[in-house]
Amino acid sequence: MAERQTVLAEAAAAAPQKQDAAVVRDALGVGVAVGLSGVAFGVTSAGSGLGLLQTCALSLLVFTGASQFALVGALAAGGNPFTAAAGAFFLGVRNAFYGLRLSQLLALPRAVRPFAAQWVIDETTAVTLAQPTRRAARIGFTVTGLSLYLLWNLTTLLGALGAKALGDTDAWGLDAAGPAVFLALLAPMLRTATERAVAGLAVLLGLGLLPVLPAGVPVLAAALAAPVALVAEGRRGGRTRRGAPDGTEEAR
Repeated sequence: MAERQTVLAEAAAAAPQKQDAAVVRDALGVGVAVGLSGVAFGVTSAGSGLGLLQTCALSLLVFTGASQFALVGALAAGGNPFTAAAGAFFLGVRNAFYGLRLSQLLALPRAVRPFAAQWVIDETTAVTLAQPTRRAARIGFTVTGLSLYLLWNLTTLLGALGAKALGDTDAWGLDAAGPAVFLALLAPMLRTATERAVAGLAVLLGLGLLPVLPAGVPVLAAALAAPVALVAEGRRGGRTRRGAPDGTEEAR
């Protein structure tokens, strides 16, 4: 009996360690996989005309891949710097909404929150929300953020330094790497019809307006997909309530 209790106690003690190890493994996998695409950003940024210090500063300070690619892509296409910056800004606004959710889930000390805010991005949010406990969420957030931040900045530097060796960066199509990673992370999160409608309408607006609007503006216009889809859903819901089987309006 005593031996059985000892075995059970050891198994119970080992379970959290196995869970922590699994979280670290998954977080490192995401951090390494996405961090390597920093090479593509470094090359693309250098090809758009930004210097080495400017390119590295974007990764160090902005640190949100989709916004960084949007900025340098608009600049490379000849867009106005203010328009390019506005498009990157609105893409980055989503991180503020991530922060609202993660602040409740992680419950970090106040002194740590300003530093943790730098790591609130798509990848850390995805890993953190997938965890079953607060401890696992904190581990996932920390490991993903640290590994991705270090590797992204290192590969950005390497990409910017090696841009000249690659020659014509447009021929490599590396500017598509960042958006591709973002879409791969976003697609599984589109669970409801409204979310899929917003995503689809944003794609149509962005691609449809690309030939007729200055570089950077189609990204801003694509943001109109959310209010349009929500208004359409509200009207459809109103008609459904009015069209109750008994012919009367649904009680409020």
